[in-house]
Amino acid sequence: MTIEAIAVTSDEQLKQGLQIRMEVFVKEQQVPADLELDEFDASWDACRHYLLVDDGRAVAAARYRMYDEETAKLQRIAVLASHRGLGLGRTIIEAMEADIRQRGIGAVILDAQTQAEPFYAKLGYVTISEEPFLDAGIWHVRMKKTLI
Repeated sequence: MTIEAIAVTSDEQLKQGLQIRMEVFVKEQQVPADLELDEFDASWDACRHYLLVDDGRAVAAARYRMYDEETAKLQRIAVLASHRGLGLGRTIIEAMEADIRQRGIGAVILDAQTQAEPFYAKLGYVTISEEPFLDAGIWHVRMKKTLI
């Protein structure tokens, strides 16, 4: 297994990422497709999309966008079932964090599914929402990490 993290720079790469998200969120988790896709998926440069590629095959996808002037927001982090448990969630998050840090952005937030809260905590994220909230019918918490 040779994993490469890449920032999406083409329509074909964006399509691969969207296919992963449809598999994970829409098919597996029953999120309605119209809630999964939004204006940040209209083109590969609408926000910063990422893929993890294993020997030429896209196996994980994520994106980030600016939340405010000082904070980026990680979103839509998805790993295909066939590649879970291999540390790829950590890999794609660390790739995005490195990009964000390089751009001089000091903090990152994300809305984590509550079942994934311990995973993000291990990566240095702290829960900042007072109560869990529903997003697409799934319970979430907002988490934050300071990068610089």
